[in-house]
Amino acid sequence: MKIIAVNKSASFEYFIEEKYEAGIILEGNEIKSLRDGAVNMNDCFCFIRGGEVSVKNMHIARYEHSDAFSTADTRKDRKLLLHKSEIAKIAGKINRQGYTLVPLKLYFKGALVKMEVALCKGKHTYDKKQTIAERDVKRQTDREIKRAGF
Repeated sequence: MKIIAVNKSASFEYFIEEKYEAGIILEGNEIKSLRDGAVNMNDCFCFIRGGEVSVKNMHIARYEHSDAFSTADTRKDRKLLLHKSEIAKIAGKINRQGYTLVPLKLYFKGALVKMEVALCKGKHTYDKKQTIAERDVKRQTDREIKRAGF
């Protein structure tokens, strides 16, 4: 499994509850751009409309060697492939319990491109401050252990 891109801000902004693996529908030139690593997952999000899950605002750069006819929008909506039962479960939690569907990472699984999406609940400001404080404490203890020579 080769990881293409990771949404680093997702774990800071949200409490991650459940993860799902979804396929994604892409064109040939988009696959070639992904192999070059020309993708940006910042500010992208998922939504459910008409029983289909899509990811919006994910930027895949135009492949430099593609023809003139492939000048499609680089931030277009891309359909995700999930089972109907998974979509129904996700939609129920989003509508009733206040969850959000957030893309976490994009990776190759064999020759296929997969996206890991997660049901998340948003963090409050004090939760984010607590996360920063825990990270600082862990970093400081790692420095002390390294300095002590363990």
